[in-house]
Amino acid sequence: MKMTFRWFGEQDSISLAAIRQIPNMSGVVTAVYDVPVGDVWPVEKIARLKALCRRAGLSMEVIESVPVHEDIKLGKPSRDRLIANYAQTIRNLGKFGVRCICYNFMPVFDWFRTDLHYVQPNGAVSLAYRESDLRKLDKHHLRLPGWDESYSPEELHGLLEAYRGITHEQLFENLVCFLNGIMPACDETGIDMAIHPDDPPWDILSLPRIVTSAQSYEKMIAAVPNVHNGFTFCTGSLGAGRFNDLPKMAAKYAKRIYFAHLRQLRFVNETDFFENGHQTQDGNIDIYAIVKALVKNGFAGYVRPDHGRNIWGENGKPGYGLYDRALGACYLTGLFEAAEKDEANERCHDHHRTA
Repeated sequence: MKMTFRWFGEQDSISLAAIRQIPNMSGVVTAVYDVPVGDVWPVEKIARLKALCRRAGLSMEVIESVPVHEDIKLGKPSRDRLIANYAQTIRNLGKFGVRCICYNFMPVFDWFRTDLHYVQPNGAVSLAYRESDLRKLDKHHLRLPGWDESYSPEELHGLLEAYRGITHEQLFENLVCFLNGIMPACDETGIDMAIHPDDPPWDILSLPRIVTSAQSYEKMIAAVPNVHNGFTFCTGSLGAGRFNDLPKMAAKYAKRIYFAHLRQLRFVNETDFFENGHQTQDGNIDIYAIVKALVKNGFAGYVRPDHGRNIWGENGKPGYGLYDRALGACYLTGLFEAAEKDEANERCHDHHRTA
């Protein structure tokens, strides 16, 4: 296991020096943010990013994300050119020691919350989701938390119209086409593709979601068995679906999980939740059992503390403040250390019993 921390590049309010001070922190998860979606990432921009990380004493082995162009998801004629560009970006990243790319195949929105500033009883501030707030949205004049700057109203309306009539099966076929197109580049570079689950794992605003459960994982592996086709195991995204057994999934797919986003949710009813501190006792996700399952079944990938709260007066990027995620990284490091030692002791005892 390698502990990592999301860093949004030079515009991030959190410095690499601060990240370096978090115990057991091996590197950052980052991206090139100023290249239009669909264009090839230039080698010189990747080199600069790598140099910044190296000078800070941090690795840059995970990229989150190389965005997938909507035309690929929609299966438009331009997708062949865009997939070729994506493959070239993979090759360029491979030159700088990147080992894993986290990406998603969610139409339009790669996450969805109805409140970015939910104030908890203890004063901490976090992301939250309420089904009733979703139902109140005017779908013809959408104002979405966190997305008002991502699309103009016209762009957003156009994208939603473009997906009208796109079925779950069509979207999945387009995902398979994309993966088949980039697997040769992954074979050349050794880079693993780790798809992020849909967040939350159900259809939103009539947009199909196809990476939601263990059944989704099975379908992806069957369609594209290449070992570089793997998963980002996000406990917050998958855990929003009460139907998912996360420890069981962690155990079954541990060797195909190349990146783990570990975070906590606390449900207030069957659908509504807010994000909380990382400890198991802080919510409905059994982080302890998940870590044990990953370790016992051979997980050897990257981990990062995912969405945290803003605490101690910090006014950081929603979900991405420094303090709570640093606490989460330390908690997760402790869990992995204990689970790894327990597993080593158990194997030692098994050896002595059979000797």
